[in-house]
Amino acid sequence: MRNDSQIHATSPAAPLALVLGATGGIGGAVAAKLAGRGYAVRAMHRDASSQRAKSPDWEWVEGDAMNREDVVRAARGAQLIVHAVNPPGYRNWGKLVLPMIDNTIAAAQAAGAGILMPGTIYNYAPDVFANLAEDSPQNPLTAKGRIRVALEQRLQAAAGRGTQVILVRAGDFFGPGAGNNWFAQAVVKPGAPLAAITNPAERGVGHQWAYLPDVAETMVRLVVRADELPAFSRFHMRGFWDEDGLQLGNAIRRVTGRPDLPTKRFPWLLLRLASPFVPVFRELLEMRYLWKTPLRMDNARLVEFLGEEPATPIDEAVRVTLASLGCLGPATGGATTRAPADDRRKGVAA
Repeated sequence: MRNDSQIHATSPAAPLALVLGATGGIGGAVAAKLAGRGYAVRAMHRDASSQRAKSPDWEWVEGDAMNREDVVRAARGAQLIVHAVNPPGYRNWGKLVLPMIDNTIAAAQAAGAGILMPGTIYNYAPDVFANLAEDSPQNPLTAKGRIRVALEQRLQAAAGRGTQVILVRAGDFFGPGAGNNWFAQAVVKPGAPLAAITNPAERGVGHQWAYLPDVAETMVRLVVRADELPAFSRFHMRGFWDEDGLQLGNAIRRVTGRPDLPTKRFPWLLLRLASPFVPVFRELLEMRYLWKTPLRMDNARLVEFLGEEPATPIDEAVRVTLASLGCLGPATGGATTRAPADDRRKGVAA
């Protein structure tokens, strides 16, 4: 743990953003975008010294998102806190998610900072999936969904006490350097040219995906114009809408130059059989309803405010992602190194 004197002073000309979860996919992407917009980035990590060599332009401080004193200390002088931290994998949500957001709220109130965070679709049930808007009723089917509803209620209450909150909800993430997502852990196998594509969706069921750099760019554009927003703002992104569950796979085939690349069904039955012995399988099964019913978010509010939604062409997004995961060989011009693992799987503040 760093003491107060070890929190570096930042230039008064550069607004300071504290990023919780900077080693994760969305946290790292938002931190990079903020740095590109002139923010000084301070990142908190349980092992800050190990991260400094990887991202030397950011200020790294020791801390645990479950320790309120650590978060409050790290947030001193910050104008913004990016809350992109989650429990490792899907474990211990009930015990960790709400205390983490309570600590971030306390730190934001102490520093006079705003809060920026990615939302989830767990909050919603299939009754609103056809056209999901920001004000759609939240009647979750799962324990995780109920926790996320409670989290957003706490953020809304904090906004009522004067803390600016911006929440951006998008589809399933994919993108460079992010390993803890359905794309990198189910759809493709990182580390080698692809032999097959795995599809978790039911046949013919559409699915919504979100390219991390686009999500991060959207979030930062909203932050830049935060003074035009109400204290509590929610926005939904359209992202890449795979209308029949086949279009993402088709993009992978185009990018790899492998039109014959086969598609496999996701082994849901195997997960069910093994779930009594593997806790994470039980957690994944709880989310299966998101692959059985089309869910499509309406981005009208976002487009009305920003004028557009940042959107990278799908083939380019897939190409960059596959290259970062080591799935493209020399024939397709891709990198062959494996992307760094998302530290959320290691239980760190990511």
